[in-house]
Amino acid sequence: MPQSATEPLSQPVLLGFDPGRIKCGLAIVGLDRALHHHQVVLAAEVLSQIEALRQTYAISAIVMGDQTGAKDWQAKLTALADTPRISLIDERHSSLEARDRYWQMYPPKGLTRLVPQGMRSIPRQIDDIVAILLVERYLDRLTGNR
Repeated sequence: MPQSATEPLSQPVLLGFDPGRIKCGLAIVGLDRALHHHQVVLAAEVLSQIEALRQTYAISAIVMGDQTGAKDWQAKLTALADTPRISLIDERHSSLEARDRYWQMYPPKGLTRLVPQGMRSIPRQIDDIVAILLVERYLDRLTGNR
């Protein structure tokens, strides 16, 4: 299910892409690190979803994880019309980091707050959060952070 943090803007944004065999994560993040959209998409539907996002957002680059099938996905993305520049980013440990980020973005409520974070079950796929983290890693690399 798509999730938007703010309304779409015409300013350039980055598309974070966590590639996978069955499902993929997508995130639209501004150069100012503002999150505009994120969602988990079936792999079979991801190219059409990227095209739809390109109709709404001025995507200046695609930031993609370098692991699961990255070379195949890079070839598929390059075949799209007017594909923005694609940058591969090291995605090691991103799933673990995404679990922590999930609880920052969606703090537990009720009695779940009392359960230690490591014992909580995340109620949905987090590939979109990995895509957010990939963009952040890319921006950190550009600005020399970390």
